[in-house]
Amino acid sequence: MAADCEPESEVFELTDFTTASEWERFISRVEEILNDWKLIGNSLGKPLEKGIFTSGTWEEKSDEICFADFKFSVTHHYLVQESTDKEGKDEVLEDVIPQSMQDLLCMNNDFPPRAHCLVRWYGLREFVVLAPAANSDAVLSESKCNLLLSSVSIALGNTGCQVPLFVQIHHKWRRMYVGECQGPGVRTDFEMVHLRKVPNQYTHLSGLLDIFKSKIGCPLTPLPPVSIAIRFTYILQDWQQYFWPQQPPDIDALVGGEVGGLEFGKLPFGACEDPISELHLATTWPHLTEGIIVDNDVYSDLDPIQAPHWSVRVRKADNPQCLLGDFVTEFFKVCRRKESTDEILGRSTFEEEGREPAPVPIHKLSVSNMVHTAKKKIQKHRGIEESPLNNDVLNTILLFLFPDAASEKLLDGTSTDNNNPSSESEEYNLYNQFKSAPSDSLTYKLALCLCMINFYHGGLKGVAHLWQEFVLEMRFRWENNFLIPGLASGAPDLRCCLLHQKLQMLNCCIERKKARDEKKKTSTSDNLTNIYPGDAGKPGDQLGPDNVKDMDKEKGEVGKSWDSWSDSEEEFFECLSDTEELKGNGQETGKKGGLKEMANLKPEGRLHQHGKLTLLHNGEPLYIPVTQEPAPMTEDLLEEQSEVLAKLGTSAEGAHLRARMQSACLLSDMESFKAANPGCCLEDFVRWYSPRDYIEEEVIDEKGNTVLKGELSARMKIPSNMWVEAWETAKPVPARRQRRLFDDTREAEKVLHYLAVQKPADLARHLLPCIIHAAVLKVKEEESVENISSVKKIIKQIISHSSKVLHFPNPEDKKLEEIIHQITSVEALIARARSLKAKFGTEKCEQEEEKEDLERFVSCLLEQPEVLVVGAGRGHAGRIIHKLFVNAQRAAALAPPEEELKRMGSPEERRQNSVSDFPPPAGRELILRTTVPRPAPYSRALPQRMYSVLTKEDFRLAGAFSSDTSFF
Repeated sequence: MAADCEPESEVFELTDFTTASEWERFISRVEEILNDWKLIGNSLGKPLEKGIFTSGTWEEKSDEICFADFKFSVTHHYLVQESTDKEGKDEVLEDVIPQSMQDLLCMNNDFPPRAHCLVRWYGLREFVVLAPAANSDAVLSESKCNLLLSSVSIALGNTGCQVPLFVQIHHKWRRMYVGECQGPGVRTDFEMVHLRKVPNQYTHLSGLLDIFKSKIGCPLTPLPPVSIAIRFTYILQDWQQYFWPQQPPDIDALVGGEVGGLEFGKLPFGACEDPISELHLATTWPHLTEGIIVDNDVYSDLDPIQAPHWSVRVRKADNPQCLLGDFVTEFFKVCRRKESTDEILGRSTFEEEGREPAPVPIHKLSVSNMVHTAKKKIQKHRGIEESPLNNDVLNTILLFLFPDAASEKLLDGTSTDNNNPSSESEEYNLYNQFKSAPSDSLTYKLALCLCMINFYHGGLKGVAHLWQEFVLEMRFRWENNFLIPGLASGAPDLRCCLLHQKLQMLNCCIERKKARDEKKKTSTSDNLTNIYPGDAGKPGDQLGPDNVKDMDKEKGEVGKSWDSWSDSEEEFFECLSDTEELKGNGQETGKKGGLKEMANLKPEGRLHQHGKLTLLHNGEPLYIPVTQEPAPMTEDLLEEQSEVLAKLGTSAEGAHLRARMQSACLLSDMESFKAANPGCCLEDFVRWYSPRDYIEEEVIDEKGNTVLKGELSARMKIPSNMWVEAWETAKPVPARRQRRLFDDTREAEKVLHYLAVQKPADLARHLLPCIIHAAVLKVKEEESVENISSVKKIIKQIISHSSKVLHFPNPEDKKLEEIIHQITSVEALIARARSLKAKFGTEKCEQEEEKEDLERFVSCLLEQPEVLVVGAGRGHAGRIIHKLFVNAQRAAALAPPEEELKRMGSPEERRQNSVSDFPPPAGRELILRTTVPRPAPYSRALPQRMYSVLTKEDFRLAGAFSSDTSFF
């Protein structure tokens, strides 16, 4: 049995030779991809238009495949074109050679300025590349190259794909490709040679023609003529005759408010080096036929001046150093610093001996007095070592920030700077979008000064020093009732940055304190003779003995400083006589009979009569009272208040507390109204304060007359209404004797503390929107001089991008860096335009037409990869380019320039000093084309093409050789 089983057991060891190998799987996968991408069969597109390779849209799609464990990427590159109608053409297409073979002969797109290398070498509109997926991988051995090429050949044959398929071999940097294209009975092989050292016989046309002809191996004796396209590229690097127009700033100069030629409050602009490093001139002979010209190792007819086509491109300097970009970047770096002002300057100037003594009040500020004791303190702590900012710089800055210090009397705080855009203009209103500050404001100027100090004068220490001086100046102004200049009056503008709002808040405090102090200084006699309308001739009745007593009390306090005069929130200033009278009568305004008693009070704090309205109960005219202004708020205070209100919750107690907090202003107005209108009721108040809540309708009374009857709205009648509650608790107290809704002393101290604790990094964060705002304005101003349309578009993009980013409270650093990078790139673009205008002398043109042509040419150079020179070497731009090369050559050979040569008399003298107009070409490119039968005389005539490029360190031949696979 065992013996019988043995032959059977051997059957299971037989190898199954039908399983696919790795190679077969690889070919199958390539075929699948070609099918998926619908690259099967012949699809003829329209003939290629001139320049379409550069102006058209190129797209690509990729996939990954493996050969065993080696990964390849397959990429389809194609020019997007309108699909052509294929109906009715199938029969014709059967015998037509593939599209790519026809493209080999097309001359409309030779030497495209910007394209894939295979497009430049072979003129293809569509191709597929198979390359190692990892950059480090490479197909180096010949056997692997051949295996891949045969795989490609099989896949193309099996699928009927007529798109050329290339395999990348050798290291990626060498850009070596071999490939194949198959059609019905035809095949094109794409081959390549890449050398470092060039054999001498291949440096000229005749040697390359020999290679081409031998490679074709055409059996015909009179060989069809070879079509030739030649391009020589010349590089100009030496611009000796043109100094770069941007002068580097002189850091030491500081005369009359200028730093290195820069005024404070103005940002610098321009590149520190020439942003155009090279000019590349391509001279092209697009249609030559073999035999027309001679170009060998002894003699050449190819003179660049005679070339029919000239085109120019400029090479831009890599990241040229730009002043505006550097200024903003350096300021942005401050945002990332962690140190506090104290750590930078030593112990705080605010902490010495308890508190900084206030400077002696003076009738006007002088610059020397504005440089407060902070400098002495800094020097005291740091020894003899010089403080970060010297006096000249500091005085100049402070005078720039506070121009009112130079005048005899302090201004009212409004700016008088005429150099800024008008407040209606779009430029001025950019601060709304950027959440910065108006371009004529103190905050904006401070940002620019800090930016300049950070760059030129002491860096971070200079910033900290100026900030301390600024904070001291703010305290000095608060304590001496001097308004801060360069700030719009009124409540803080929430559209501006928080720092600007804080300064506006401080100004509000100064305004209120100033107004109150001035009122206190007015004599009591003014108050005694202030007789209200309706009480004329009865001054004795106007004020009781207590009132006079109260006035005397106030008069005695005039000399005292405001700090000692009622900082307490709890203190009320209602007149004693009013309170006692109310208490003595035992009446409350809500009780019956209260109105009658209230009517006996003397009216106080009237502003003016309210039209023809009269009080409902006694028919007296209704007066609008003098009321307190509501407290101004900055956005952080508003946020804080809304958080507190939100935390009170929805309980009845919380709601009541919320109502009390929100009705402080309402209560104050009710008290003022009661004082101005004795005998009034809630309905009277509502008719003035919220007319919509008093509903009047016509009714017919008992006698049949139509009369107006009014009543409170439904919301006012709700039980325990906030308005009713407030009205019942309100006492008749005029605004001047109420508790202040806005405690300016406390708010000013809060602002001053807020300013004092700002680190330089916090300060830079607050002011960065102002710096970006200023940079955008600077770029706009400089662009308007040059008038570059592409730059206008970019500036619009920067503005919309910045307005989105800067409206968030804490923008991401990455997004801010993007904005700064965009501004720098625009600055470089404008600098390039200026550099080219200087080189091409657009300003020197006498004829308007020539000037316009040159300006158009310069703007094209900035925006396009390559620009055609109209008239080649004989055109206006061509003559300037020629002259640039001639002068550069003469400078290199130390020969006299062209102008001096013209003055020389004899031709012998000229010949001795003559130097060739152009240097040797940096690049030589040739395309040779023909249509010949291969491999036999009776084969079909097919396109043949060879591209050659020769540079200093590189020589490449890229050939596409077609052969007939049916008749060979």
